[in-house]
Amino acid sequence: MANLPLIVGFGGINPAGRSSGHHGYRRLVIDQLPRQEAAATRASLASVMGLIKKSTHSWQNSDGDNIDLETYLDEIAPQLYDHTLIRCLENNLFDPRHLLFHKHVSLSGRADQPIEFMLNKKHLPEVLPPGWQVVADADKHNKLHVLVSDNFDVLLQCHRESLVNSAGQLPSGFDPGSTYTSRNHPRGLQLTVYGASDAINSLGIDWQTVKDNVAPDQISVYAGSGLGQLDYNGLGGMMQARLLAKKVSSKQLPLGYAEMPADFINAYVLGNLGSTGTNVAACATFLYNLKQGIRDIQMGTQRVVIVGTSEAPLMPEIFDGFATMGALADDNKLRKLDNLEASQPPLHRKACRPFGNNCGFTLAESAQFVVLFDDELALELGANIYGAVNEVFVNADGFKKSIAGPGPGNYITMAKAAAATKNLIGERGLQQRSYVQAHGTGTPQNRVTESHILNQVAGAYGIPNWPVSAVKSYVGHSLASAAGDQLMASLGVWEYGFIPGINTIDSLADDVHNENLDILMQHKEVDPKAMDAVLINSKGFGGNNATASILAPHIVEEMLAHKHGADTLTRYQRAREQTLENINAYDEAAIAGNVQSIYRFGENVLDSGAVDLNQQRIKFDGIKNPVSLDVPNSYDEFGK
Repeated sequence: MANLPLIVGFGGINPAGRSSGHHGYRRLVIDQLPRQEAAATRASLASVMGLIKKSTHSWQNSDGDNIDLETYLDEIAPQLYDHTLIRCLENNLFDPRHLLFHKHVSLSGRADQPIEFMLNKKHLPEVLPPGWQVVADADKHNKLHVLVSDNFDVLLQCHRESLVNSAGQLPSGFDPGSTYTSRNHPRGLQLTVYGASDAINSLGIDWQTVKDNVAPDQISVYAGSGLGQLDYNGLGGMMQARLLAKKVSSKQLPLGYAEMPADFINAYVLGNLGSTGTNVAACATFLYNLKQGIRDIQMGTQRVVIVGTSEAPLMPEIFDGFATMGALADDNKLRKLDNLEASQPPLHRKACRPFGNNCGFTLAESAQFVVLFDDELALELGANIYGAVNEVFVNADGFKKSIAGPGPGNYITMAKAAAATKNLIGERGLQQRSYVQAHGTGTPQNRVTESHILNQVAGAYGIPNWPVSAVKSYVGHSLASAAGDQLMASLGVWEYGFIPGINTIDSLADDVHNENLDILMQHKEVDPKAMDAVLINSKGFGGNNATASILAPHIVEEMLAHKHGADTLTRYQRAREQTLENINAYDEAAIAGNVQSIYRFGENVLDSGAVDLNQQRIKFDGIKNPVSLDVPNSYDEFGK
């Protein structure tokens, strides 16, 4: 049996809040939860939003006043709900009603009269443009008198209002850069540090213990973004600086790379010496990285893998790009959809409507990370098991008429994922004990094409009423992190028993294929132990299709008992008790606001003097286990 990639930790942040402790999932179904769990998630949101903090003996609000936590959470519940999930764009990142742009105009003087103006001496171009003449030396204010005889092209600073005013924004007040010394990092990297730290802390096992039990080259990190870091501290600033009369910094180019989330995790969070990288696959990036990670564990080359993505695309330029493609749900389209007058505000909260009458997707930001162990390591260390990754399938679309249009590749990935799921849990398990987390973008094209794919696969495998969820209706489309959002919501179902329904629609669109599907418009309550698997679907621009088969923790325990024996599983369950206590302690500390992101800048840096190398192994100072140089020969008959 191949090594089984077990999900033993997860963390991150999206518009529903912090992912660890299932808080992000619980925000989606908070109206269905018992009071105690709902209150804990409200407290988690309030902490993330900077509204509460716990000192040694008492809770305080943001003004530092002592509060009764339960009473205060009830009072601010509307604020917590209104300022999470998809909503009208807020101005914490930019003001959507006051967007800067430059308009090109050509100035000319009247007949035989040149244009005349004053200019600060330091702003005079080194090479004078045609027709320019400086007619006076600088005055006491360092101003020059300039005449221009030719037409004069200028860029006028103007402002406009955004056509798109809905987005999946992180909870209001959350500042990832405040959780560590962020040093003007791009927002996507700030989210990386926060999300990866949350995932590592969620393990309930000290990271040093993990490192002491595996070789340094047996840890992998596959993390990245789809668009790279495009804000001003990244590639966006490098492209804009000269046009905005500013200087390019030495950090903007390197910090803008799409694989920089993995690099930051290696260098500043884990101190990792193992395999690293990212697959860039548009909106399917998370699952492409997940496939890379599970292959490492299945083949035994690595024992620990961190998989994730971080995307921070809420910038005017990216809104412009997608809106120009006609891909986003802008205000005018939303009004038309709901028969509203031009003077009426659109229903921003319901901007994303998968499989209903819809008009485009809703852009969102998110960072999501999972920690994978092989099964032996998880049992040895007493890790908590949230599920396992059975398989991930990736296929392209073949010849395409439009690079952004869907194609046949997703039929392959979904059908193979269904087959792989059936192989493990049986035909009845697939037909009656599985469900789908759809890509569900909320576009007219997606509702037709994806529903047809799911419906065809369900029909082929004899699935009579396959439950289908689409969490983008809550959190929006976070591009590279989209499947990470879907996975986090899926793990919560096995803990609390509610599959989130698509609550932004009242009916399915007429062109949706659903003969074999149960597209959920309300939360569906299930017995967690009667839901054995979920298929997570992802589709990306350019023909990037991926589908993952994820197994429930009760199925994983059956597999582990079969492989390792009941006695080993009993010992594991005893060892796990301390892990669960540690997990709860981290969650309580995070809610209390007493946890900082892991960021080890300049710590334990290894140089050439820290390396001891011979033909058998490489040993590093301060690292318990060596790297073995007993490299197998994959081509035995050619060995000399």
